[in-house]
Amino acid sequence: MEPDDTWTALRKQCEALEPGAELITPVSERPFGIERTAEDRIVVRFGDSGERRSLWREQFVVFLERLDEGSIAIEQLQPGVEPYASVVTLADTYATDDETIRYDVDAAGGETPFLVPATDARDPPQRVHDDAMLLAALLEGIDADDPAALDTDSLTDLYVLASDVQHGSDRLRRSAREPLLERIGPDQRLHGRYGTVRRTTRERRRPKDAETVFAALDERGIPREWVTGIDRDKLDVVLAVTDLEENEVYDVDEDVYVQKTGVDEDEKYSRLQGIADRIDDLEDTEGEALREELDDIEDRLEAALSAG
Repeated sequence: MEPDDTWTALRKQCEALEPGAELITPVSERPFGIERTAEDRIVVRFGDSGERRSLWREQFVVFLERLDEGSIAIEQLQPGVEPYASVVTLADTYATDDETIRYDVDAAGGETPFLVPATDARDPPQRVHDDAMLLAALLEGIDADDPAALDTDSLTDLYVLASDVQHGSDRLRRSAREPLLERIGPDQRLHGRYGTVRRTTRERRRPKDAETVFAALDERGIPREWVTGIDRDKLDVVLAVTDLEENEVYDVDEDVYVQKTGVDEDEKYSRLQGIADRIDDLEDTEGEALREELDDIEDRLEAALSAG
């Protein structure tokens, strides 16, 4: 394929990427997104630093000429060349494996290991945000005060989305813990817009090794039998290698619960796009009404917080 044709194909592939999709560099694995294309460049932004960089057409030509001479070893790619290599693999005449990038007339355009779909490219805070939006949209359309009256699909979606929001927000909360501890002194409180936190200390005890514990007991004349008991791990080993029955040594209680076994991220992302499209399609009057409603909610929250 001629350089002009390849360049046109690369631009089309970049422009056809779904919103939110990212590419990763082959060696350093830095994520970057396509911001726009032009006649002489493709502009990308790196997700780990926010750096914007132009990938120039003439540099693509140089890289493609090298590929015409033979395959290029991925491990030999220089950092400045890596994003060019990732973009080139979007074209339908170049392919890659774990070791090389090469010219291949049978390659399938867009099928590259360096392309991360939008559903997978979101970072944890984005996932929490998106799941919370989906949960809010679901709650607007159902009566969650009476779960037993919900149809099975809605009840399942409520459970799955609530679980996703819970786990995602809990991970986000834990990520904020250490930075907060660095800013809170003893007996100090920090006040945010929505609440207050303080430093709390709790002790977690674990027994010392058996020799140390027994020595301390012997020194004070305390019988060792007072602290010795059944070791569950050892008991499980005995159950595994003998004919001892579980019900002979364990009281077994059955706890029935609902377990989330799968999440359809593609469906969630599609639904998110639908919500975003509806917001974009709001007419000016509806958009203004929505903004006024949000401002009113914010004012009432401010008043409530001030009164408290």
